[in-house]
Amino acid sequence: MKKYTYTDKKDTRSGFGAGLLEAAKRNDQVVALCADLIGSLKMNDFIKEFPERFFQIGIAEANMMGIAAGLTIGGKIPFTGTFANFSTGRVYDQIRQSIAYSGKNVKICASHAGLTLGEDGATHQILEDIGLMKMLPGMTVINPCDYNQTKAATMAIAEYDGPVYLRFGRPVVPIFTPADQEFEIGKAWMVNEGTDVSIFATGHLVWEAIIAGEKLAEMGVNAEIINIHTIKPLDSDAVLSSAAKTGCVVTAEEHNRLGGLGDSIAQLLATNMPIPQEYVAVNDSFGESGTPEELMKKYGLDSGHIVAAALKVIDRKRSVLKPEDITQATGEIIS
Repeated sequence: MKKYTYTDKKDTRSGFGAGLLEAAKRNDQVVALCADLIGSLKMNDFIKEFPERFFQIGIAEANMMGIAAGLTIGGKIPFTGTFANFSTGRVYDQIRQSIAYSGKNVKICASHAGLTLGEDGATHQILEDIGLMKMLPGMTVINPCDYNQTKAATMAIAEYDGPVYLRFGRPVVPIFTPADQEFEIGKAWMVNEGTDVSIFATGHLVWEAIIAGEKLAEMGVNAEIINIHTIKPLDSDAVLSSAAKTGCVVTAEEHNRLGGLGDSIAQLLATNMPIPQEYVAVNDSFGESGTPEELMKKYGLDSGHIVAAALKVIDRKRSVLKPEDITQATGEIIS
């Protein structure tokens, strides 16, 4: 098992700010719009460097989406910035009608997603946004795991033609991916190979999955950990290949268990390779006010809950599947 360490922690929203500035330096068609949250979205450096390419829309998120859609007609590549709740739920009609339906090249960049928004509470802690956005035809949905990957993802979507939802967060988290990485949309990242259980994690839960993998190794369990940073399009080949090898799956996400990564993988497995799966996600509830650490533990999103889910699904595999079932599934699905 590869050991992951870190020397620094940083919020993923700062990775977005750094990536936006670099994308703008590389492409003069990149513009930015914000709904009165410049500091929270880390757009200050972009504004300092390219003031003529920034548009402060104010607390008018629906208008921001309409303006962004219009800017694409003139060849601009607009990046919109506000909290995830306001980037999706508040403006879903505008995104559906003005951006997704006509395939406009808008990058919807959403900070403060999930429970780790913390003390602002349930009204701001959106846990449904991945489901909302992945259901829109043609919408790409990306949820990177640390500062470096968020920066790389922001730069990558500037070169991608089509609407994108980029999700990131507020808390400081370990930086453990390479600073010089090339971000490939739709391509899962193998964190650690294993044979006993597949753990598919996204966003802040990737680091928790790494810690869980180390705990499982101490118990004699060899976990395969895969970072699903692109939820749509899902890397089906990577998921099916891993699932065929291990015979059971855990999905881990800072999102409602309904409609998120877990459901995408469950749908894929149900139609190709039915095997046991356990969810690590918020169990169909709203959040509440608290520190990120308290909320992650209370709502079952920490490494301990991933370990418990892995042990449970392995036990289910042993009682449901025979070795020849996995061999047969592998032969039929993975050529």
